[in-house]
Amino acid sequence: MPKRIHVFVSGLVQGVFFRAATRERAVALGIKGWVRNLPDGRVEILAEGASDRIAEFLDWCASGPPRAKVDALEVIDEIPSGGFVSFEVQRHF
Repeated sequence: MPKRIHVFVSGLVQGVFFRAATRERAVALGIKGWVRNLPDGRVEILAEGASDRIAEFLDWCASGPPRAKVDALEVIDEIPSGGFVSFEVQRHF
């Protein structure tokens, strides 16, 4: 069953390759969507995929890549749209 989540990641998550690592993990799991830095220091993720893969993805997001220090995840469930064709790193907010 498809699932869509909107995630805000807080902590030391910028300047530690969080976006690139998030894309790698999402692609490996077959998840579509995007990731971007926010001006307030958080990382924002919009992701869609199979429920079990999204759960695995969220587990990874809770710690992120080795140099990251995740303090909190805010996860908002949304209605899947099926509108994504890949998982991309967005350069602008």
